[in-house]
Amino acid sequence: MNAITQVTTDTQAQILDAFNFRHATKVFDPERRISDGEFETILEAGRLSPTSFGHEPFRILMIQNPENRELFRDFSWGANGMMNGTTGQLGTASHFGIILASTSETMTAGSEYLQDHYRTVKRLPDEVIEIFNGAYGKFQATDHGITTDREIADWSGKQAYIVLANMMTAGALMGIDSCPIEGFDMAQTTETLAQHFAIDTNKWKPAVMFAFGYRAKDPEFPKTRRAMSDTVSWF
Repeated sequence: MNAITQVTTDTQAQILDAFNFRHATKVFDPERRISDGEFETILEAGRLSPTSFGHEPFRILMIQNPENRELFRDFSWGANGMMNGTTGQLGTASHFGIILASTSETMTAGSEYLQDHYRTVKRLPDEVIEIFNGAYGKFQATDHGITTDREIADWSGKQAYIVLANMMTAGALMGIDSCPIEGFDMAQTTETLAQHFAIDTNKWKPAVMFAFGYRAKDPEFPKTRRAMSDTVSWF
């Protein structure tokens, strides 16, 4: 086995080990904290994630203050360990946050927000921006038919899930646990974000919550998935 083959084999093993290690952690060890450097790497994995058209229709809101976390307690059953009587992810996670998804106010083709994004972030010349406007407009209105507020927010939410998946994989590769959380009341979460965190909820909607830290105990049951033959079809 040559050196290149060995590196490739080792990398494959590391990737699969990380995915087998990762599980949706319901309760973390409250005494263990992720280092600033390690979590910066997790955030960087999210920031560098791909998004449709490169529009980056997401923001990551970190909620570290315990009092701020408790604002979500009553209507975020998925962040309560999914069982009564525990402090769950809200009370035990080293890092807790919400990924926000862009709405139609900013992600409608031709919006002022997107024109600024093309110029200042993507650094595109005017003639390319014109091409982007046409291609994205066709994608929205014709190819995928995503034109309503709900449809565009849901599309942005798809990009947010790519971001979180990459963050969780980065964490798992470093031996850091995580949990994606959808178990929350959307309306009450949106209201809380507007009232207590000054989020403009005309432009941003909550897509998914997340928690990172170190598991309080190992999973009680082994990881189960459908067989590869039931998952992938080749033609």
